[in-house]
Amino acid sequence: MVKTYVLIVTDPGRTRRVTAALSDVEHVEAVNEVMGPYDIVVEIVTESLADIRPILSDQIRVIEGIESTTSLVTLPHDAEPQA
Repeated sequence: MVKTYVLIVTDPGRTRRVTAALSDVEHVEAVNEVMGPYDIVVEIVTESLADIRPILSDQIRVIEGIESTTSLVTLPHDAEPQA
């Protein structure tokens, strides 16, 4: 399982519409409007790292009102920190 957080900046007048559209995207587990440099944080859960790219490019970045995205892919729980 791979968990990815997508930090999204939206056109200010379209944040609510973008939030609603993101809720319909497959593999999206949570959508939260936030305060700060980003407007929305999305949590995506997939089976593999290869599944993330098409979700981002074909389903999320095409939503009208999204200005930019930053993706954070989590490390597996069993990964050991490197010195």
